[in-house]
Amino acid sequence: MSRDMSGHSKCFLQRTRCISMNASFIMKMLEAFEPPFDMSQYVDADVHAHPSILHDHSHMDCTHSSERGDCSIIAISRSNLSLDEQHDSPKEYTKRHEPSRETDNNKGGEDHMAGCSQPVGNMGMSQGAGIVCNGDKNTGAAAYFQDKDVSASSAIENVALRHCTASSLKLNVPPIDVDKVRCIVRNIVRDWGDEGQKERDECYKPILEELNRLFPNRSDQRPPSCLVPGAGLGRLALDISSLGFVSQGNEFSYYMLICSNFILNHTQEANEWSIYPWIHSNCNSLSDNDQLRPVSFPDIHPSSAGITEGFSMCAGDFVEVYSEESQESAWDAVVTCFFLDTAHNIVEYIEIISKVLKDGGVWVNLGPLLYHFADSYGPDDVMDMSIELSLEDVKKVAYHYGFTMEVEKMIETTYTANMKAMMQNRYRAAFWTMRKDASRSKACKPR
Repeated sequence: MSRDMSGHSKCFLQRTRCISMNASFIMKMLEAFEPPFDMSQYVDADVHAHPSILHDHSHMDCTHSSERGDCSIIAISRSNLSLDEQHDSPKEYTKRHEPSRETDNNKGGEDHMAGCSQPVGNMGMSQGAGIVCNGDKNTGAAAYFQDKDVSASSAIENVALRHCTASSLKLNVPPIDVDKVRCIVRNIVRDWGDEGQKERDECYKPILEELNRLFPNRSDQRPPSCLVPGAGLGRLALDISSLGFVSQGNEFSYYMLICSNFILNHTQEANEWSIYPWIHSNCNSLSDNDQLRPVSFPDIHPSSAGITEGFSMCAGDFVEVYSEESQESAWDAVVTCFFLDTAHNIVEYIEIISKVLKDGGVWVNLGPLLYHFADSYGPDDVMDMSIELSLEDVKKVAYHYGFTMEVEKMIETTYTANMKAMMQNRYRAAFWTMRKDASRSKACKPR
């Protein structure tokens, strides 16, 4: 009996140590990050009084069920970058590398982020600011982040950031924020851990191979451009950049952006960090050792990944950021991976994708249709309305907006799965390549 108790005590101490190591890493991420505005005024915000603001456009497995949940927004930088506050599109690629300049931070007296702002510091970002990578392919994986239309009210949903300060560490953390942090830990494995290589091969590899096929003659002087909405922790966008594309990831989740900032901009070598991603769930473990195993990351050093000059990240809502006139016909390719079903209105997503693509541009997609807001709509929840189309109807809508199908297949994959657990949820994800037909896309434009 005493031996059993001793074993349980040892296991408890090991789990406590693992959780402490995870917490230590999370604090390192937060310390390396500066919010784009002062959030201290929201310390006493009652997020439970406003359940509707807890939804966002992330694609993270935030629950322990078979469904991917929704998570929540912020920004990034690197010490060796110069700054540019222009909301650049690839059409302005040759202008991107001018010295940094400042623009007016307050447009029309509004409090929200409306485009440009002041330059950011080495570890943070001010409202609407952009950070531009001025090096060549080998100078670093630093991304610039542009925060777009992040209003003061939307900051309430990110109230977890108030726990960055020592005094606020005494506050209770809402359970939904705890779940979101656990999501991030699992997403680190998917994007940056050796254990996530299988998922990356299933999801990212087909996309990368398709881009390589579609753009065989990539030039260093005029590289093709690729937009990656729902970029998450940035691995797919970085891999696309390493292929020779001017790649821009777009992300709406503060949780994702804080973590991707740290990995992309504050990593000195491969496998520099370790976490214990499976310690927070006691279900379906084959052994204690499986649950207690660490995962080192990143599996590659981002700054040594051979990225193409102009690699960037843009923080903000996809529809709001890319509906701007400057983004029209700006991109050679759009890549969406586990992204389409994060929409309230998937038709709007498809419309924006068509708008930002050049005539003849390609849209490469992989993902299911597990609509994140399908169960959140009620008679008083107009803002949480959800349009849920079948795959057949999605293709019809895409055709309406000028797309023609070139490649189509189904791919089985998992999402942030524990490969050593007794259960993994698998998706039959739709993979396609569609091309924007110049003549048909013009006919579909509203008069």
